[in-house]
Amino acid sequence: MNQSVNMAGLYVRDQDEALAFYVEKLGFLVHTDVRNGDYRWLTVQHPDQPSFQLGLFIPGPPVHDAATAQILHEIVAKGAMPPLVLLVDNCRAAYERLSKCGVEFTQEPVDRYGNVDAGFRDPSGNGWKMIEAAAKPHSRKSP
Repeated sequence: MNQSVNMAGLYVRDQDEALAFYVEKLGFLVHTDVRNGDYRWLTVQHPDQPSFQLGLFIPGPPVHDAATAQILHEIVAKGAMPPLVLLVDNCRAAYERLSKCGVEFTQEPVDRYGNVDAGFRDPSGNGWKMIEAAAKPHSRKSP
């Protein structure tokens, strides 16, 4: 039996604002953008990972009542949700490029645990860690 994770969702305060951030600043592509009354199903995907979608959803009906939606907005805005991870080839170069695109970083690139990582948040408060992919070890042949 084959299984895979196809989509993960984020709560955002404004879908148009989130869409602009993920597409214009991070370089994601729109995968799905459909409306059913007041409900909007909006997903984006990274161009290098087309099999995975990131859903950009607003807390509220039909899933949440107004009180729950307000609490979720507040939790996300505080940066209390677990961070997502963006794997990059060169963290310092990606930091420079994304900074020029207007991404506001919460942590500049630092060497940590044998890798380089940086942190940023989206306009809704969702945290991201940008981590440099570890170099693949060279295989050694026995003499």
